[in-house]
Amino acid sequence: MAREQRIHKRKPAVHTLPLAKRNYQILGVALLCIAAGYLALVQKPWDGFLPLMVAPVLLVLGYCVLVPLGILYRRKGEQVTEGEGSVPEVKE
Repeated sequence: MAREQRIHKRKPAVHTLPLAKRNYQILGVALLCIAAGYLALVQKPWDGFLPLMVAPVLLVLGYCVLVPLGILYRRKGEQVTEGEGSVPEVKE
């Protein structure tokens, strides 16, 4: 007997960006905070208040708080739908 071959038509994958508008806004604020930190770091005199106190605080805030927050932020009740960052299952 001839073996039956099943032909599965795959639905075209819908690719959406995994981050929402709010995530990009948070990442933009992080970028501004990091840029302000580097600008404060290059101010003269090198032993002044801006380079020694403000610059490290801005850089740590930008890199360690705002960038991870911008990547991980999701509104309450918002679910990841298939097509948003998940791999579709292949049925055989």
